[in-house]
Amino acid sequence: MRWYLRSKIHNATVTEAKVDYMGSITIDRELIDKAGFDKGEKVSVWDITNGERLETYIIPGERNSGIICINGAAAKRIKKRDIIIIAGFELSDKPIKPKIILVDEKNKFVRYL
Repeated sequence: MRWYLRSKIHNATVTEAKVDYMGSITIDRELIDKAGFDKGEKVSVWDITNGERLETYIIPGERNSGIICINGAAAKRIKKRDIIIIAGFELSDKPIKPKIILVDEKNKFVRYL
């Protein structure tokens, strides 16, 4: 068994960063569905702007809101307006074809990559 990339949101813009929260990343429900993520799923977050990397879990945000909010202590490492990649992985005995989506500067779906 190996870990394979299963889902990815590429070039998302952080719309909010709330330190006074218990943790997680809030993601627009439309993007969660298009990328194939689930509520509560563990994800890796890679900050293109500053190189930070962390793991957290998903909280669904309002559908079509464009929200990408970094919550809790992670908001000290990833800031509003940073560009990020959000990735989810799956343990499998066979390679997986990942769902990778590209979003625009307002976190609206552009296309599958």
